[in-house]
Amino acid sequence: MKHTFDRRIYNFSLLCKDVAYIILHIPSIIGLLSDSKINKTFIEKIMLVVTAVNRCPYCAWYHAKSALQSGLAQEDINSILTLQFSAQPDDYETVALLYAQHFAETNRKPDELMNKKLYEYYGKKTARHIIIAIRLIYFGNLSGNTFDAFLNRLKGNPANKSNVIFEFLFFLLSAPILLPTLPHTARYRKES
Repeated sequence: MKHTFDRRIYNFSLLCKDVAYIILHIPSIIGLLSDSKINKTFIEKIMLVVTAVNRCPYCAWYHAKSALQSGLAQEDINSILTLQFSAQPDDYETVALLYAQHFAETNRKPDELMNKKLYEYYGKKTARHIIIAIRLIYFGNLSGNTFDAFLNRLKGNPANKSNVIFEFLFFLLSAPILLPTLPHTARYRKES
């Protein structure tokens, strides 16, 4: 059955904007890693929530493995990847996880109310670090999906409004990183 590849992917302009954002925010990325209010497990949960929305099999595999290593139970990982995680009002992480889901579902255009709630709940520094984590995984998700878009094009399932030359060049640049992970992503590929 022939169908169109329907996951979010990069185009040249959006890729340039995201690379520039990451470069300009390197100090914040370093700050994220040293923020005492955000531990490794919390970061992995954020990564998994955004990945669940964007359906990147490479990020799902990698961050499920990382979350498991950080102490998260497989059952919790599966729940997050299906967006069935429990949102407890007294849980410190809930506001960030719901924000991450909203951020991804709105394709990086969160409501002002959601932004305000994030900043009020976590404070300026930690809220910015949460957004950096979300932006980093978004970059990873779209990168993996763009790589997959080219593979799907070869199967006769091209992405809508995509440029074959850009996809091919992106594929060539990312193949050394992503091709070796293909066997590991089979489980997540079926679900995406």
